[in-house]
Formats: sequence, C-alpha cells, structure tokens
Amino acid sequence: MLISADLEGVCGIVHPTETNPGGYDYERGRALMTAEVNAAVAGVLDAEPDAEVSVADSHGPFRNLLPEELDRRARLIRGKPRPLGMVAGLEAGVEALLFVGYHARAGAGPAVLAHTISDAVLDVRLDGRSVGEIGLNAAVAGHYGVPVVLLSGDDAACAELRDLVPAAVTVEVKQALGQAAAVTLHPEEARDRIRRGAAEAVRGRRRIRPVPTPTPVRIELDLYGPYTVDLATLVPGVTRSAGARTLTFTGRDMAEAYRVVQLLVQLAQIKPG
Repeated sequence: MLISADLEGVCGIVHPTETNPGGYDYERGRALMTAEVNAAVAGVLDAEPDAEVSVADSHGPFRNLLPEELDRRARLIRGKPRPLGMVAGLEAGVEALLFVGYHARAGAGPAVLAHTISDAVLDVRLDGRSVGEIGLNAAVAGHYGVPVVLLSGDDAACAELRDLVPAAVTVEVKQALGQAAAVTLHPEEARDRIRRGAAEAVRGRRRIRPVPTPTPVRIELDLYGPYTVDLATLVPGVTRSAGARTLTFTGRDMAEAYRVVQLLVQLAQIKPG
C-alpha cells in the first residue's frame, strides 16, 4: 500500500505560513501532518496486519514528515526530484493508493489553499479536462493499474476525488470557508476518522477501479508567467498554443506526461535574468 501525503489538506491547516518551511507554525503543521499519516498507516494495518506500507512525503520540498515520529511499520519515501513525484513508489508495484492531507485544484473554491503543484500554474488539462494534483496523481496510478481508495482533506478536495472515483472513501477533516479559512475538526477526531476510513478503504479496495488513462496523453498547461512559457518551449515536443500562457505537449503514456509536467512546473519557478 502507498500513502501519498500532502500538507494543505491536513486538519487545522489554513494558511501558507503553516505549510512553508521557515514560516510561522510550520513545525506544528508538519507534526500534524505526521500524525495524520500515522493514523492512515494504522488504519491500513488494522485492515491487513501483514501489509507493506510505504509513505511518499509529497508536499513542497518532500521533506516535511518527521522520520523519527513516523509509524515504524512504514517505509518513508523522502526528497526530490524523483521520477513519479508525489506518487513515487507506484512503480514498485502496490495494491492501493491513499491520499492524506490533499487539497483541491487551482481555481476551485471555496477550497483551502487550492492550487496545482505551484502558484505558477493556473490550470492543467488532461485530454481537455481540468485537473489538479488529485486528478494527475490518480491518472498516474491508473497507468500502473492502481486504484485510489482514500482521500482526506477539506470538503472541496473530497468532492474532487469522488468526481473521479465515486467508490473511493473520503474523510472530510475541514469545511472550506475560503482560500485561507475553514471550519475544522479537532485533530484527534480527524485522526480517528482517517484511521477508520483507511481501514474501510483497504478492505474494499477490490471494488474500486483504477482511473482509466488514454494513450497517448495530451496535456495543456497554463502558466502565470509568459517568460517561463518562452523557456518551456525549449523542451522538445512542447509548444505554445491558445495564447501566450498555454503550453501543449503529448506524452506516450501518463507516466511520461507526468514527468514532463513536473519539469515544466520547475521551469516555471525561474525568474527572468
């Protein structure tokens, strides 16, 4: 089993200073993140005591979870860059994927800290459908034949996964009031619900189908900065279309397309020089 853990969807988290290293309350945020991941690990093992559980730290620098506080029964995937980014570990073969602490896509709302990978990204469209990290990562899992069985996060993130995977278990730990405001559960209540949800999801995983992924895969990526669009068009196969901020490319499959998305988002961080 693979758990992909983000931070913006963790119970109690509502502001960027709680999610960015060096920011006010970041250390508390990463502790809350670690505790929710531990709840998911416990739930998986409640359902299948002999399961192998890997956890992909998938927020920002991919170095947020506290290794010494993580459930010792899980293996930690940490650091970047890595070929499958937020869902590293899928390539090793897993039976189910669980999203913990996830958030809604860029442009969604009301939704807490909604974005897609980076604030430099305005939208990503997969074969014409607008997707965020939830949709992209679910599609990569589908490429490997792995179902997404659980998501914890705010109400907008839960709805986003249900739209893609109606049979998945969702655990709403907060209700969004806006980009930086929410009504949240108590963290301990959230963890209890995540543990129960993870156990339910793992027990019912065989009735959940992987997200289908077409081949080849056409991606459109809208970036905030026209300069970074200029830079991105230096990548073979990437072209500008539909305006100054839209990039288009086609991947042979979803795994390849995902790698190109990661590269383009990294290029989008570069400032004119």
